[in-house]
Amino acid sequence: MQAVVYGAEGPLERAFRRLPNSLCAILAAAMLLVPCSVARAAGKGPQVRRVTERGLQWLAAHQSRRGHWTANSGRYPTAMTALAGIALLSEGSTTTQGRYAANIQQTVNYLIGRSRSNGLIGDPTTDDRYTYGHGFSVLFLSQVLGEEEDSQRREELIDVLARAVVFTGRAQTSAGGWGYVSAKDGSGFDEGSTTITQVQGLRGCRNAGIPVPREIVDLAIKYIHDCTLPGGGVQYNSKGGGGRPAITAAAIACLYSAGEYDSEYVPKNLAYCKGKLDDISSQSFGHWHYAHYYYAQVMYREGGKTWEQYRDKICTRLVSEAGADGSWNQGYIGPVYTTAINLTILQLDNGSLPIYQR
Repeated sequence: MQAVVYGAEGPLERAFRRLPNSLCAILAAAMLLVPCSVARAAGKGPQVRRVTERGLQWLAAHQSRRGHWTANSGRYPTAMTALAGIALLSEGSTTTQGRYAANIQQTVNYLIGRSRSNGLIGDPTTDDRYTYGHGFSVLFLSQVLGEEEDSQRREELIDVLARAVVFTGRAQTSAGGWGYVSAKDGSGFDEGSTTITQVQGLRGCRNAGIPVPREIVDLAIKYIHDCTLPGGGVQYNSKGGGGRPAITAAAIACLYSAGEYDSEYVPKNLAYCKGKLDDISSQSFGHWHYAHYYYAQVMYREGGKTWEQYRDKICTRLVSEAGADGSWNQGYIGPVYTTAINLTILQLDNGSLPIYQR
């Protein structure tokens, strides 16, 4: 990957410099009249933007005074908070700028407060399946780190994330995956979806400059390969369980995050997913929203017509399912979960989060 050097002159700048001064002045004035968020959202209809904005407002309004969100019955506070934070970051706001800056700052404060001495972000006494919350929190905080301007808060984030990486490595099973809890607490049990969550979090950390031991990621990639069936589906865990569309879509996103663009496994995984997920109306498998949360990331990375055709279909469905209050309430986990996932899908074109960028 080519390094980006801020301040260096790129092809756009060179082309702009070659234009006549009068035309440059006109173009510059026109560009000032177009907000970046509107420019990025070009190609998405006004109805999608309205639904997205209502969803963001609903999410922000349902943040607790302590800065967190929960699923139904108060469950999964760490995971729900991180997922909601990711949806707000996807809008383009940061901890200091934008409409949802205050909400994002509260989210950061809450998750930093959940960091334990052993590196786990979460609380095993209140977080069911705490590795989900840990992984999503690592992903969220790693995306915040790059935009954080306060030096003291940056150091705090670096400390939290560095210890979180250590915990992630220690929680990995001998097979290379992760379970709903650490390998020690779960007697070595592993599962595909939690594995993907950890790898994306690790990739976010690595992108943000946090040291990540290569052997942890290599073992996780081997785990995904080992769980891939001949037909391209990724099975539930290292012991079996059959191919799962949701886990397979997540696995591709994970392989992309790990830089495995040319992996021999990706074409097989993609073919399997296309057969299961290209029909947006199909719900013949479990965890539909979770599956498309990751499949949308894959299609976005593919770009071009592949992304545009998929985006049009998924946006049409999500818009049609949005509630009058701005939330989505499909699934047993609850509206915070579904709303955060759907908003992240709808905002991929914004390109606000480094982990989802092409």
